[in-house]
Amino acid sequence: MLFAKFRSIAIALGVATIVSVAALTHAAEDAVVVPAVAADMPKAAGAPQIAVFAGGCFWGVQGVFQHVRGVTKAVSGYAGGEAKTARYEAVGSGRTGHAESVQVTFDPAVVSYGELLQIFFSVVHDPTQLNRQGPDSGTQYRSEIFYTSEAQKETAEAYIAQLDQAKVFSRRIVTRVDALPGFYAAEDYHQDFLTENPRYPYIVYNDLPKVANLKKFFPEQYRVTPVLVKTASAQ
Repeated sequence: MLFAKFRSIAIALGVATIVSVAALTHAAEDAVVVPAVAADMPKAAGAPQIAVFAGGCFWGVQGVFQHVRGVTKAVSGYAGGEAKTARYEAVGSGRTGHAESVQVTFDPAVVSYGELLQIFFSVVHDPTQLNRQGPDSGTQYRSEIFYTSEAQKETAEAYIAQLDQAKVFSRRIVTRVDALPGFYAAEDYHQDFLTENPRYPYIVYNDLPKVANLKKFFPEQYRVTPVLVKTASAQ
């Protein structure tokens, strides 16, 4: 896709774009108020847990989850394909089986898996779009939940059925729910991209509204200071 190519070239060259945002993107996805998960896993003290979500460009997905209370780490990366093809340029071809994804590590005593799902379906992306989000299209931008336990699988599938039955969205949800075959962290320049590039046109138009919606619709889960990959790695 033209915009994906532009995004890749701009990063590689390290240049700031002054191209008209309106000419390059569609409107940012609107948030949808969704009900809480009816059959959520209860909050309980224990070891950190991992959830993996794919919902379009990982810059915005990571940026939202980094602002969620109870999330201790959110890493942009690739899931759904093999290790040897887990590279940005290869994944961008749409032929590797990977989806741009975010690995979320969270404290189950502070935020439940169901609450993460609620945020994912409400403000992170539009789960009714097949193989596209906003200005990006291709299988690498699909909506998918990669579960790491049977409990996550059952919770995710039940929640999708709950939302469809309640007709929360005008179209049926197309989000896939699959076992996580492996997660591969993306290149360093993709990590913390939203926080480090708040004036980057793509971020301004497509992703900052998602963080604003998180604050608006989930004030109890919103944290002002994001938990960053590079900060955590330096400790």
